[in-house]
Amino acid sequence: MSSPLLEIVELEDGEFVLRRANDDSKPLLSIRFSDDSIEELNEGRFEIVKAMIEAGMDAAGDIAEQKSQPKEAETHILH
Repeated sequence: MSSPLLEIVELEDGEFVLRRANDDSKPLLSIRFSDDSIEELNEGRFEIVKAMIEAGMDAAGDIAEQKSQPKEAETHILH
């Protein structure tokens, strides 16, 4: 099973979205910077967005891996 191709796009209003390529459905994720952040970061915003998304995808992968591992048997003691 192949993973869908994802793309990061900056919309006209300055919002960044993560969406499936060639798909008009709702974005999977959106990131919006404050006006102060936009002024401070300028063109560096895209690098920050990429780092944020990569960190989120890593965390989601870790969570999925934990869910797929069998749970250890719990010990119950009855007195």
